[in-house]
Amino acid sequence: MTAPTPAGARAGERPERIVVVGASLAGLRAAQALREAGHQGPLTLIGAENHPPYDRPPLSKELLQGKITPAGLALEDTAPLGLDEYYGRRAVHLDTAARLVHLDDGTTHPYDGLVIATGATPRAWPGPLPSTGVHTLRTLDDAHALKADLDPATPRHLLIAGGGFIGCEIASVARELGHTVTLVTPEPLPLQAAIGPEAAAFLTALHQDAGVEILTHHTVTAVAGTDRPTHVTVNGPDGTRTLPADTVLLALGAVPRTDWLTGSGLRIDQGLVTDEYARVLDGAGRPQPRITAAGDVTRFPHPHADDLINLGHWSNAAEQARAAAHNLLHPHDPVAYRPVASFWSTQYGVRLRAVGLTRQADRTEVREIDPERRRLDVAYYRQGRLIGALTANRAARITAYQAQLADDISGGVLALV
Repeated sequence: MTAPTPAGARAGERPERIVVVGASLAGLRAAQALREAGHQGPLTLIGAENHPPYDRPPLSKELLQGKITPAGLALEDTAPLGLDEYYGRRAVHLDTAARLVHLDDGTTHPYDGLVIATGATPRAWPGPLPSTGVHTLRTLDDAHALKADLDPATPRHLLIAGGGFIGCEIASVARELGHTVTLVTPEPLPLQAAIGPEAAAFLTALHQDAGVEILTHHTVTAVAGTDRPTHVTVNGPDGTRTLPADTVLLALGAVPRTDWLTGSGLRIDQGLVTDEYARVLDGAGRPQPRITAAGDVTRFPHPHADDLINLGHWSNAAEQARAAAHNLLHPHDPVAYRPVASFWSTQYGVRLRAVGLTRQADRTEVREIDPERRRLDVAYYRQGRLIGALTANRAARITAYQAQLADDISGGVLALV
């Protein structure tokens, strides 16, 4: 089925000046795809960080462990792309009527085509914090600061507020480096909302066996200390209590970075909303032919979900960027983006692999669980339909799951190759 051409897009029309806002993986992949697809006009890449594009997944693992250097995080060289590059510049406003991107240094960048890939930012802490020793992890600079505090030569008591993947991965690394770790989560088990109770129990046992203290059904409400943390206050079913800590990681999740789009007329609903062709929608739900988006900033429809989804995964950033680039250059012939989501994690040497929308499941089926050999295989269903799978130290099985999911959702969808 051919998608309707958005109003304002003429068959054969291609933008001359393209601006990509966001210089992480999604932004870089969009710029590469635009050049590969034949765009020869001006192409601008704007990034809020001072660093050229780099890989984020190792920030919570290999970089903290000292197994990789910052130089080893660098993604592909941008020189062959012939970009106009602006790093350390933050977009602060988008004027869709004048087709201008406004930056925090007072400059503006005109565009005929725009790719928005501004990613996400850590959820803000609502109260006061000590001047040092409290961390979030999103950027290379964040990782440098956390790594300095987790130097094995200085034993720390690390308290982690939040039981998602970032919190669990850093708990694993911190224990391997010899630090005391307490993990506080409002969930019944860490990661339960993301991967279900059985897989969450499997991972919780790994953490407890490694000596991590886990406090469930609790939230951190205050971090005490002036120069460094001295203790934290938590609230749970039995009331309020204090826990010791001299280092704190706030792993409270991330929110799409859409603040600069206020007043742009684009639809914002817990993220920047796109249609299934990566085209940004306006407030009336109409696709904008000159603006596409990719990566953590987006929310979009998917055949395996009843509502819009946000996928904060490496694979989504890369794949959605290709769709965004293609459809920006071909508004008259867009390609649908219906991904088989994929993500991975390593904790205590256990390699976790997942595909599909595990968070959307209404039923799980444990096909293998072997705590002694640290193996796991769980299938996820929604209304009787397979929508995801997760394995631990069973990576070979993921291929079959991935193929089944792809076959289920790819009918009539042109592959981006």
